[in-house]
Amino acid sequence: MTSFRTFTLKSTFSTLTAAAALAVAASTAAAQEVTLRFQHFVSPLSANPTYFMAPWAEKIEKDSGGRIKVELYPAMQLGGKATSQYDLIRDGAIDGGWVIPGYQPGRFPEAEAMELPFMVTKSGEEASNAAWVYTQKYLMDDFADVKVIAAHMHGRGIVHKKGGPIATVADFKGLKLRGPSRTATRLLDKLGATPIGMPVPAFPEALSKGVVDGGVITWEMSPSLKLDELTDSHTDVAGEKSLYNLYFIWAMNKNVYDGLPDDLKAVIDANSGFHASGWAGHAHDTGDVVGREKMAASGNALAELSEEETAKIRTLGDEVIAEWIADMTAKGLDGEAMVRDARAAVSVTRAQ
Repeated sequence: MTSFRTFTLKSTFSTLTAAAALAVAASTAAAQEVTLRFQHFVSPLSANPTYFMAPWAEKIEKDSGGRIKVELYPAMQLGGKATSQYDLIRDGAIDGGWVIPGYQPGRFPEAEAMELPFMVTKSGEEASNAAWVYTQKYLMDDFADVKVIAAHMHGRGIVHKKGGPIATVADFKGLKLRGPSRTATRLLDKLGATPIGMPVPAFPEALSKGVVDGGVITWEMSPSLKLDELTDSHTDVAGEKSLYNLYFIWAMNKNVYDGLPDDLKAVIDANSGFHASGWAGHAHDTGDVVGREKMAASGNALAELSEEETAKIRTLGDEVIAEWIADMTAKGLDGEAMVRDARAAVSVTRAQ
């Protein structure tokens, strides 16, 4: 017969063994290693991947003590289309990535307020700080099925084209120009151009085949798209405001984020938000300097429109804004409030 003492020892041993197993499991969970696959749709040598995405991934790894590794896949290497990035993240096909909501026209209409003509300054960092503030008020519900890490804008938008630079509004007439968003293509149409909407990866081929005569895009994207070879001139508007801009989010799959232990969630959270958004925008500013220098070194013409001609474009831009407000009203949204709050976000963040 088993003695009470023997039974107690066995029971105690079993309890200690179970406790040790739990401790090991807890330790394993605490030391959980996670690999996150983030995808984007441009060259790894372009500004945002170079000056934001790669440093952000390195910081996540460092801050997590090596427990989170972020792998970056450029040029849609994991599959899918640039226009479907949001759904790829939401559905878990990828763990995270870079999204241009405007690539799905009408799906995220409130984001378009930040993209309206002459809405933001030519500083990507300032524009991105404003984008994060605006996003908190208007877009977090729309993006509720992903984890938004940053909401940002690029730097100044430039007209790049074959042939000489734009000197007057009349020079836009008849040009086939690539536009990245509804608001940008509306403005190009007002200017007398034939706007052709397309994502950035399609732009170089469209130029080389003569599908377009040029398009609007940033300085920083120019080298990776070989615009020094495919175009001859680059024209900016006068003043501190950008001709157009584009709204982006850097986001991850919500279930993947929710599945992280709390201390690793804290690492993601600490590298998200206002600061991360400004960092992403600053990456574009850094790239703009490099891109402009590369275009100048190629011998291409760099130009800036006069104040008078810029004022004419601003008047047309105001028409685009008024029409956009009317569109939002028809959708049951308060377009006037969105424009007002977008402008306020730009003003407030500039003053900080």
